Amino acid sequence: MSTANINIRVDADVKQRAQDIFSSLGLDMSTAINVFLRQAIQKRGIPFQVTASPEPQRNKPHRGGWEGKIWMADDFDAPLDDFKEYLQ
Repeated sequence: MSTANINIRVDADVKQRAQDIFSSLGLDMSTAINVFLRQAIQKRGIPFQVTASPEPQRNKPHRGGWEGKIWMADDFDAPLDDFKEYLQ
């Protein structure tokens, strides 16, 4: 099997943080990128969902207690079971 080089530019902090994660999984950067590329080939696309970030919650008051938890549930579609303790 022949190999090819890929040169990319990435923020130094992003690179270091990714290397730390990959290292904890027993992978080096090259192996992790190869995993990504092979998954992209297998799925015939990006191997995870790519979406726009939700808009920041401006003008929406932050509430503590159960009200804050319900507000978070609305934003993140969390299951109701996670908030039953606040409904008693």
